[in-house]
This record gives sequence, C-alpha cells and structure tokens, in this order.
Amino acid sequence: MKRLLLPLRAALAFPASESAFASFSNVFIKDCYENDSCSTLRGEKIRLACIDTQELKGWDADSVPAKEARDFVNKLLANEKVSIKGITYDLCRRTVGELFKNEVNIQEIIVEKGYRKIYKKYAHQFEWSKK
Repeated sequence: MKRLLLPLRAALAFPASESAFASFSNVFIKDCYENDSCSTLRGEKIRLACIDTQELKGWDADSVPAKEARDFVNKLLANEKVSIKGITYDLCRRTVGELFKNEVNIQEIIVEKGYRKIYKKYAHQFEWSKK
C-alpha cells in the first residue's frame, strides 16, 4: 500500500502553477464516512461525483473492499483543505461534486488506483472519465 501511495503523495505535494481552480470553493474535509461521501468541518456532506463504489452496508455490501476504499480516501482527504467543483445536490441533500487536492482530481486518482469505478450513467459530464 505504501508503495502505491508514494507517487500519489509526490503528485499531491506540488500544486500546478496555473490557478484554473481559483473559482472553485475551498472546504476542509473532516473525514470520509463512506466510500463516496465526506463531511466538512462545517457539517456539509459531499458526494464524490462520477464514481460508483462498493457499499459498506445493505444487501449488496462487501465490507472488505468497501473499508479499504474508505480508508484510502480518508488517507487522501481527512483533515485536508480541498477545492470542490459543485455540480448538484442529491436526494440525501449532499453536495455532489469533484474534489481536487493541489489541483489533482481526487476521483480520477481513486479510479486509477482501483478503489472505485466510473459511474457510466454520469461519465459524459467529466472529461477525465472518458480516457
């Protein structure tokens, strides 16, 4: 696991020089309580857009990979300031959006590392998901 995180940490440590993300909102992530949902210090709930995750609970749950994915996301985001590109709100009143840490797309990293897959129903909205 540490070997997988080293290139990621290097990429996240050095932000890109352009500030194309200046118009996005900045939030401080408290923790990620599910595979695809995080909460901010202010109590806002955020649903990571365009990714389909293994459920932690329910009839189709698979807790081992679900917990591994949640732990990975927490290592990336918990207690960190991130930028969010809000897209909409879901039925649970969570903000649905793309998260960026040092201008690196978090959803793209999560998919590349194999912890999630692209949610095909919404993939057309995101250029990175078409690669």
